[in-house]
Formats: sequence, structure tokens, C-alpha cells
Amino acid sequence: MATVHQHLSEYDSSKVPSGDGKRFAVITADWNDEITHALRDGCLSILTKHNALHIEQLAVPGTVELIYAAAKCVDSEQYDAIIVIGCVIRGETAHFDFVCQSITQGITELNLKGTTPVIFCVLTDNNIEQSRARSGGKHGNKGVEAAIAALRMSQV
Repeated sequence: MATVHQHLSEYDSSKVPSGDGKRFAVITADWNDEITHALRDGCLSILTKHNALHIEQLAVPGTVELIYAAAKCVDSEQYDAIIVIGCVIRGETAHFDFVCQSITQGITELNLKGTTPVIFCVLTDNNIEQSRARSGGKHGNKGVEAAIAALRMSQV
């Protein structure tokens, strides 16, 4: 979702299903941890606010590694929804494009399996200021939006 006309942390809680009895995996990349840990914290706060008590947290080194960890979680068939959290900030090389393409394709392929929804909470920003604005700053916290998506998809 674009953040231009929407604050990521604002939502109608009455439209969010309970996470009671559901199992969630939250996988967070440690790269750009200032951002990813803030996203994770926003995500966890919403999951717990909506009665999700079974949350496993996993950490991976970087954004590309989210795909492997998510695939292992999908294959385990233990979760009702999986959330991957990462942050890729554009640099001076094409590395940004390769990482963004890899994570997008990898998570899309996992979702096409159709066994467990994998929620994409990966910021792909041009600079650290944009990432801060979307991880608890002026645009809210994308982790909140990801948690809501996971709660909703866990009901499907």
C-alpha cells in the first residue's frame, strides 16, 4: 500500500479478527536493525493486542535470507500466517535491485504454494529517512499493517 494518503498505524480494530488459537511466525532480518526491529515491535504489539498468543520469532542475517526461513516455516505446516520483516535501502550499486527482486519473487512463490500466507513487510526505500518514516515515524509503522494482514489471512 502506498503511504501517501494513509497512516500505516491507523486502523479500525473492530474489523480485525482475533488471533486467539492461531499460530504466527515473525521472521526479522537483522540487517538495518534500527528499522527492522521497530517494524517487528509494531507487528508484535498488534498481534498480542488481538489475542495472538502463539508467536514464534526468528532472526536471519539479511533480507534475502527471509525467503529460506519463511520456506522452512511454510514446509513445517505449524503456522496460520508468517510475516517476513526486512529493510533494503538503495545504495550506489545494483545490489538494491537484486535484493528487492529476489525477496519479492521468493515470497510470491511461497504464497503461490497456497499452504500458508506469507506477509511481506519489507521496506524498499531510497534512503534511511524514508525507512524511519515507515517504521514508527510520520507515516506510522508498516509492521502494524503486516500484523493486521496476517490476522486477516490466518482466517482464510
